[in-house]
Amino acid sequence: MDILDQYRVFVQIAEMGSFIKSAHALDLPRATVSLAIQQLERAMGVRLLHRTTREVRLTADGAQLLERVRPLLAEAEDIQQLFQTRQRQVAGRLNVDVPSRIARRLIAPALPGLLRRYPRLQLALGSSDRMIDLVHEGVDCAIRVGDLQDSQLVVRPLGRIALINCAGPAYLREFGLPDSPEDLMRGHWSVGYASPTTGRELHWEYEQDGHTHTVALPSRVLVNNAESYIASCRAGLGLIQVPRFDVQHLLDRGELVEVMPAYRAGAMAVSALYPHRRQRSRRLTAFVDWFEGLIRPHLDP
Repeated sequence: MDILDQYRVFVQIAEMGSFIKSAHALDLPRATVSLAIQQLERAMGVRLLHRTTREVRLTADGAQLLERVRPLLAEAEDIQQLFQTRQRQVAGRLNVDVPSRIARRLIAPALPGLLRRYPRLQLALGSSDRMIDLVHEGVDCAIRVGDLQDSQLVVRPLGRIALINCAGPAYLREFGLPDSPEDLMRGHWSVGYASPTTGRELHWEYEQDGHTHTVALPSRVLVNNAESYIASCRAGLGLIQVPRFDVQHLLDRGELVEVMPAYRAGAMAVSALYPHRRQRSRRLTAFVDWFEGLIRPHLDP
């Protein structure tokens, strides 16, 4: 293993805080990762990492080295790929994390086209509706919907997804068709959605005359993921607010019905997030560009 590869191993361990996780992320044996750090420390003449049974932490010398080698590795990757064609530039493993419904409804069906375009790309697709620590969990890129908390990540806005109001036919037979926000207060229910981040139930919202209004719409069931949210609506348990792309197939089959089209919630931002050190990765750029084209037809113009 040459010095650049040792640097790559060192950076991975420094960011993930684990030899085992880093070995898995790099697809290397645990012994190879340990040997790389031993050789690097021997060459540098200093200790770079504090190791205990519970954690791995940088020493002061390790922190100084980490700051210097990050831009060096980015530059080395650029040089290595300088004279390659774009087809060959996009290669290697890319770890991404996306909301579960986007993974199922949009990304998975379109992946064959992406992989035909970039046959040397390997995509590790994680699906979650929660915020994760990209660096600690070894994720190269995440797609997130909604407002973002402040972080040290690079954020690339991709647009805004329009939401629609939906109900199941069984619900409408039992409670009637609401035409306005005033109707909602006359015996209607929502399917409650708890924020994966805070656990708090999100309000029912609608926009009118450029202002956002909230309605204290009661719920009989509270969920914390999109699959249960939509399933509960199909079961007649209440109204939901959801991206159209997520339920268009159910609308087409009559399993859900759009209601109150004049009183929709504000469109939700969709963004790509990634750590600074990976901002120049060819495979990351290729994936985000591809996903931007994939999501574009479903964005609010």
